[in-house]
Amino acid sequence: MFSFSSIEEYHKELLHGQTSCKVAVQYFLDKIASQKELNAFLEIYATEALERASELDQQRQQNPNHIGKLHGVVVGIKDVITYKNHKLTAASRILEGYEAVYHATAVERLLAEGAIIIGRQNCDEFAMGSSNENSAYGKVLNAKDTERVPGGSSGGSAVAVQADLCMVSLGSDTGGSVRQPADFCGIVGLKPSYGRISRYGLIAYASSFDQIGIFSHNVTDAALVLEVIAGEDDFDSTVSDEPVNGYASNIKTNAGKKYKIACFKQALGHPSLDKEISASIANTIESLKKDGHTVEMVDFDYLDFIVPTYYILTTAEASSNLSRFDGVRYGHRTKEKNVDLTEFYKKSRSEGFGKEVQKRIMLGSFVLSAGYFDAYFTKAQKVRRLLKDATNEIFAQYDLLLLPTVTAPAFKFGEKSADPVEMYLSDIYTVFANLVGIPGISLPLYQHSNGMPFGLQVLAPMFKEAEMLQFSDRMMDR
Repeated sequence: MFSFSSIEEYHKELLHGQTSCKVAVQYFLDKIASQKELNAFLEIYATEALERASELDQQRQQNPNHIGKLHGVVVGIKDVITYKNHKLTAASRILEGYEAVYHATAVERLLAEGAIIIGRQNCDEFAMGSSNENSAYGKVLNAKDTERVPGGSSGGSAVAVQADLCMVSLGSDTGGSVRQPADFCGIVGLKPSYGRISRYGLIAYASSFDQIGIFSHNVTDAALVLEVIAGEDDFDSTVSDEPVNGYASNIKTNAGKKYKIACFKQALGHPSLDKEISASIANTIESLKKDGHTVEMVDFDYLDFIVPTYYILTTAEASSNLSRFDGVRYGHRTKEKNVDLTEFYKKSRSEGFGKEVQKRIMLGSFVLSAGYFDAYFTKAQKVRRLLKDATNEIFAQYDLLLLPTVTAPAFKFGEKSADPVEMYLSDIYTVFANLVGIPGISLPLYQHSNGMPFGLQVLAPMFKEAEMLQFSDRMMDR
């Protein structure tokens, strides 16, 4: 009977003839079929996944010493990442029927190293949401408790890993959309530095915030996927040319290092933070101190400015980015006849976009409008600069930063839907990393008294993923 624990163990089993890529793919196809009610996948590529598995099995038998880093690894991709000649909808009616005409750079690199893409995964429409209740194709259910949300926007990608429907998933993280659902589902969720992974082929929500991220069962698997898909790309002018480290191969180095770690005093004492989460992280801090690490509370007076700054800037960018979806070239087009061009655009977009996307487009248009641009957008950019400068000052003195990932464990469906402000404020601990561009990872270390998992968020300076992953791996082994 096939089972999956890590890519390393899977590769050992393949090379010793104990399993095959085809057996692995069939196992996951059967698991997906048996748990359709979770609604994690929008489409399954069963035939082509089995064909690719057979090809990889043949290649491995012919040349076992030259297999790719992700040989036979079964991957799911969020429905905002392009996969050539496959449907792409961003979980929205506006893109119904559209097929991608090119591979995202991340997808191309996965395939080059032998990965098998098994399907595209459900998400909040255009990656806008914190609960996965905003998909045009129905909500995703948390496999741990189907009455609770899986988190958003990459809820389908998180649940697919949580429920053992694939080995790893690619999501996107604009303000926590990998780390927060990873926390709610009890798995690892990695958001790299802005520019670490090419955004070519990622449908844009907010271009200066968006990053492709990774879901996995363990830190080493996330590190290996990052190693494969990171790096410079001629198709993305915002991607960094910083060298890509051997994130996975070097993950056990510096095993004896004692870290200097910061925690935001205002974050751990924030009134919105669940008491059990606060107590668990406090216990972890004390344990780290006993192990010889330096952990200090630092003042961070900008905490309450983070969420409003984030939503002003991201909605402004979304308003601009989503203007291209007009019903003319592809996707949904209103069936109403005898309307002028302006009315045609209005009707197509009103019918095609869901309520949450409409709300964010209108908010963004408002903050960009002539009378309010300086009052909102310009001010928010100044606050973002202050946040970046303050972050640089902290990392001049500390190696890492620890924060909660969420304010509370996974909530029940409908619990926050009526109050968008409460929903947005729940992102207080994750949006910070996107505002300042630093890497972050959510580690599934704890369990709440209500039975739901929750995690610890580890943040590092720009492009210091290697150090963050090394520390995170040690935390998971504790």
